[in-house]
Amino acid sequence: MEFFRQGVFSSILLLVSAAGAMFLANSPYAGFYENILHVKLVAGFGDYILSMSLLHWINDGLMAVFFFVVGMEIKREFLFGELKSLAATILPVAAALGGMAVPALLYLLFNFSEPTISGWAIPMSTDIAFAMGLLALAGNAPRAIAVFLTALAIVDDLGAILVVAFFYSGAMQWLGLFAGLLVFGLLITVSRYRQVPAPFYIAGGLLAWYGFLQAGIHPTVAGVLLGLVIPARGEAGLLEKLEHMLAPWSAYLIMPVFALANAGVSIDLAGLQELVSPLGLGILFGLCLGKPLGVLLAVYLLRQFNFVKIPKMVKWGHFAGAGVLAGIGFTMSLFIATLAFPDPQVLNTAKLSIVVASLLSGLVGLVLFRSIKSRLV
Repeated sequence: MEFFRQGVFSSILLLVSAAGAMFLANSPYAGFYENILHVKLVAGFGDYILSMSLLHWINDGLMAVFFFVVGMEIKREFLFGELKSLAATILPVAAALGGMAVPALLYLLFNFSEPTISGWAIPMSTDIAFAMGLLALAGNAPRAIAVFLTALAIVDDLGAILVVAFFYSGAMQWLGLFAGLLVFGLLITVSRYRQVPAPFYIAGGLLAWYGFLQAGIHPTVAGVLLGLVIPARGEAGLLEKLEHMLAPWSAYLIMPVFALANAGVSIDLAGLQELVSPLGLGILFGLCLGKPLGVLLAVYLLRQFNFVKIPKMVKWGHFAGAGVLAGIGFTMSLFIATLAFPDPQVLNTAKLSIVVASLLSGLVGLVLFRSIKSRLV
């Protein structure tokens, strides 16, 4: 779980980047900040030229690398890690599903007849870097809870990826989709019969990324699929090598750059008033209340029907704290918000709500864990 154990330092970098973005967005440099993000950058050659703003290159390009790492993490956890056995997966999978369903329902409750209903997936997400960083700061969480929260976040990420793929992609262009899937079919076939070097997979991933982009499917999905395709043959396999090489870059560079580019929220009196709009309340209640409620409800039902055994040193307060920390949506919530709301004013309200909800969840979760007197398992 290397990517998910980057710990406190990764969380600090994210926090500093987010704070820097908010400072720039509310300073005399706000115009310069916005102009830089919308500078057009061109890549390609001949008839294959791709021109996108810096913001789009970050969200569609750099984040594809982030999702590539996430895809490898998901595969390795299911093959060799905490999600390998069925018994080990029941509790975190059920908690993740509850932690996605209840926030989405709460959001829909506030936004059912509103034009902002398209943001229903925003409060479903968990920022594992922040959550695990604060869990490490708490210092007294049992190891079983750290494993539980990590596995929950892995399933949560997988759910968010599926949501992006099926609900936040554009109008389908079948030729690009066919080309991307054909590339992945070739990569899967080759990986089964012979060992090929990493550049072969990277080149295939770039082609599939371009195909998905042209198809109207969010290109970060190509990053996830590439991560799932990379062969894993024990601890010395290509997947482990690539993960070990890219995880620090993802945690210490890509995620902070994404935060710097996307967390720039313009804060004024009108913006703060929007926190009590259906959009703001849907996100706040979804992340701060829906996440812990969904997690606790899933754990309670499994315990009541004797589907799982709770470790002796784990208390209900630990599960409550984990559920609250899972309400730190930040990175994934911001990412989905950028897909859900093309209107800058609506997007700004969503971003502000995500930042406030994530800060509240982090503070409450830290206080909960600090208040529980237990020794490390």
